[in-house]
Amino acid sequence: MRIEQTSDVWWKNAVIYCLDVETFFDDDGDGTGDFAGLTQRVDYLAALGVTCIWLMPFYPSPDRDDGYDVTDFFSVDPRLGTMGDLVEFIRTAKDRGLRVIADFVVNHTSNRHPWFVEARKSTDNPYRDYYVWRKDTPPDTSSEVVFPGEQTSLWTQDDATGEWYLHMFAEYQPDLNVTHPAVRNEIAKAMGLWLQLGLDGFRLDAVPFFLETRGEPKDEAAKINPHEYLAALRSFLNRRNGTAVLLGEVNLPYKEQLEYFGGSLGNELNMQFDFMSMQHLYLSLARQDARPLAESVKGRPPLHPDNHWAMFVRNHDELTLDKLSDAERQEVFAAFGPEKNMQIYGRGLRRRLPPMLDGDAGRIRMVYSLMFSLPGTPVLFYGEEIGMGEDLKQKSRAAVRTPMQWNTEKNGGFSAAKASELVAPLVRGEYGPEKVNASAAKRDPDSLWNFMATLIQRYRESPELGWGDFAMIDQAEPAVFAHTVSSSGATLVLLHNFGPDPVKVAGKAGPDDVPRRAYKGAILLDLFDGENVPLEPDGGFTVELGRYGYRWFRVHRPGDRLAP
Repeated sequence: MRIEQTSDVWWKNAVIYCLDVETFFDDDGDGTGDFAGLTQRVDYLAALGVTCIWLMPFYPSPDRDDGYDVTDFFSVDPRLGTMGDLVEFIRTAKDRGLRVIADFVVNHTSNRHPWFVEARKSTDNPYRDYYVWRKDTPPDTSSEVVFPGEQTSLWTQDDATGEWYLHMFAEYQPDLNVTHPAVRNEIAKAMGLWLQLGLDGFRLDAVPFFLETRGEPKDEAAKINPHEYLAALRSFLNRRNGTAVLLGEVNLPYKEQLEYFGGSLGNELNMQFDFMSMQHLYLSLARQDARPLAESVKGRPPLHPDNHWAMFVRNHDELTLDKLSDAERQEVFAAFGPEKNMQIYGRGLRRRLPPMLDGDAGRIRMVYSLMFSLPGTPVLFYGEEIGMGEDLKQKSRAAVRTPMQWNTEKNGGFSAAKASELVAPLVRGEYGPEKVNASAAKRDPDSLWNFMATLIQRYRESPELGWGDFAMIDQAEPAVFAHTVSSSGATLVLLHNFGPDPVKVAGKAGPDDVPRRAYKGAILLDLFDGENVPLEPDGGFTVELGRYGYRWFRVHRPGDRLAP
């Protein structure tokens, strides 16, 4: 084991499960999920095998943006419970060996936050500099808005003083001025509170936006290095909890993402979502051709040992395709979102994976197998393990944020409240709880839930996936994504067929310069329920993959210790 391969970096072999407390399970019957309900479902998550729970925002909020419009960074939204309920949940999760991280919104607050209420009162109010203001009329920024159709400008004029305030997102979410020392202190105190209560880190929302220095005078902006602040946050976090993690949302090309890791120092974000691979995964699925994804993954830059990628198929936002070309994006739309109502902002989809793939069980499983096999930490969005669908009747991103489906009882077992009182409607029809629910899935040995539980177990038994070196396998089938991951002398061979036709894959389990004797008597040991495959003396192999087939192997030599 290399010195960096320790439990201090637990997140390199974690399985993260993202959920929104308000849509997970309602304990008190008021129609809104709560921490008491989530605590009751911790054993469900432990049984699935996840190792880290990521909580979407649970802070007090008017809830105009699903909790991302915060009015108090130091408390729990009363709709979800009390601070005591949160602590009980964290304690229960820890008892089951699960870690907990939470969304933290650094870029902005709600316009109802007491800081902004004070800031509006006068231009010399002590809280004025907590936000970004300008006296002159701003230029047209309609082409820069994050949510086309929902925003028309990045600036809104405030009636109280006549000045304009910056909001990279909605007008009710004024941007914080993170260059201001008082704001930085408040953010650190809030993070410190949650760490003290037992959190293991944070998912930072919209990282490039909160490091934006727009609105600062040019001479002042030139003096500011926003990345120094990100490094300072990481340093503060590690002083308070040496194993805590910062997982960042940075939807940028790889070269620019490197800056948010801290470059060669690796001292800013610990992990970032791999948006580039995710987007090219969907292009490969649309084409039934693995090459777009392969080219994207091969373009990943080397990372510092203290950094890592987070892999995902779906998350709580739109399924963005903004890094694809216009023509490529249209290919994905045609395959998986041909109706305008399935698309969002002209750049993405508001759908979940099973409906996009027409419920094709084999193809769905191949996609998740691939996600877990790529070097990086897999991140699941609640309901993925049972194959939940979306509700296109809901607005915008709410289509994929419907209540968890537990059983076939009233409201899918989510809440005892009247249907009209639910925080959000349940999915109906083909993907409704009558056909898709956790209770039935757990009891069906052939269900997606049980497949996912096995997949998680195999992933946890394969530390190479968190620590290893990635390499593509040279082979002739364009529909096949074939790669190895190697670490400390151990090698995994992982094969995935993007096509509907069976194929034969011929390749080598290692580079050409490996001595021939290294493979004498070696086999590809199947890690699921298939047959082992003998290796040629030079490491060559031939493996058949069925329709949307997938195989995981470990190179096993005579005398190697076998896992139980």
